[in-house]
Amino acid sequence: MSITFSKRRRAFNTEPEMLMGNQDFRLMFGLGSVAHMVVGDKFGSFLGVNLGFGFGVTMGVHVAGNISGAHMNAALTFTNCALGRMSWKKFPVYVLGQFMGSFLAAATIYCLFYQAIMDYSGGYLTVTGPTATANIFATYLPDHMTLWRGFLDEVLVTGMLQLCLFAITDKRNNPALQGTQALVIGILVVVIGVSLGMNTGYAINPSRDLPPRFFTFLAGWGIQVFRAKDWWWVPVVAPPLGAYLGGIIYLVFIGSSNPWEAQMLENPGAYEDRRISVLPKTSSYPPNSSSLTPVSVSPTSRPSIRPVPPLGDSVNLEQF
Repeated sequence: MSITFSKRRRAFNTEPEMLMGNQDFRLMFGLGSVAHMVVGDKFGSFLGVNLGFGFGVTMGVHVAGNISGAHMNAALTFTNCALGRMSWKKFPVYVLGQFMGSFLAAATIYCLFYQAIMDYSGGYLTVTGPTATANIFATYLPDHMTLWRGFLDEVLVTGMLQLCLFAITDKRNNPALQGTQALVIGILVVVIGVSLGMNTGYAINPSRDLPPRFFTFLAGWGIQVFRAKDWWWVPVVAPPLGAYLGGIIYLVFIGSSNPWEAQMLENPGAYEDRRISVLPKTSSYPPNSSSLTPVSVSPTSRPSIRPVPPLGDSVNLEQF
C-alpha cells in the first residue's frame, strides 16, 4: 500500500510541472508562427498561424495527455470543474501551471526573435500602428470590431470548441478512434482558426492570452498592452463563459441520448449473459414429452462477438 500511495503522490506532484512544460511546448509553436507572419515578411501567413496553433495542441496532447489530461486551456479546466468532472482543488494548480508555461513560452519566443522584432519595428516596441509587434504575443481587437461584439465572438467560438471536444471524446456518441484524438483536436483548432479567427484572433483561452500579455508589459511594450481598446479582460472572462455554455448545451441536447446502447456495445458479453439468464433453467414437463433436442448454451457455442474497447479511459483529452 505504501508503494501505491507513493506512486500516486509522485504522479500528482508532477502535474504542475508537466502542465507548465506542456503549455510552453504548445504555445511556442503558436507564437512562433505568429512571429513569422508579423516580422517574417514572406515566411508566414494566417494559415501558417492556424496550423502552428492547431498542431501545437496535437503535440501538447501527445506530450502530457496521459499525465495531466492535456490541460492547456483554463476555460476548459473551469468548465470541467463546474460540471463536476474534476475537483475544484486542482483548478488553481492547473491554471498556475498553464500560466507559467505560457509566460515561459512568450519569453522564449521573444529571445528567439528579438533581432527580427527590433529590425522590423526600428527598435521601438509598439502595441498599435504599422510596426506593432505586441500582437505576436497576445490578441488585440481590430478596427472593425467593437468591444462587446468581440466579447460575444469569444463566447461563441469557445463554446463551439468545448462542444466539439465533448463530441470527440464522448464514448456514447461517435468519438474519434483511439490514438487519433490528439490529431482530431488539432484539426479542430485549425478549422476554428481559419473559419472564425479573423475577428478577435480566437484567444479562446485565458492561459494563452494573459500571461504573454503580462510578459510584454514587463519586456518593454508598457502599460498600453492593457489599455488598447480595454480589450485585455475579454480573453480572460469570455472563454470560460463560452466553454461552460457549450458544455451545458452538449450535455443537455446531445450527450444524454441513448446510454443503454452504449453500454451494450462496450460489454456485449455481459449483455448476452443477462439475456440468457431470463430463460427457464428447469422444465415442468417430463423429458420424454418434448421432441426438441436439448441444446446447451456455453461460451464456446455463442456467436463470436468482439467487444468494442473503451476509448482513452486513462486520458481525459477533452481537457485541452
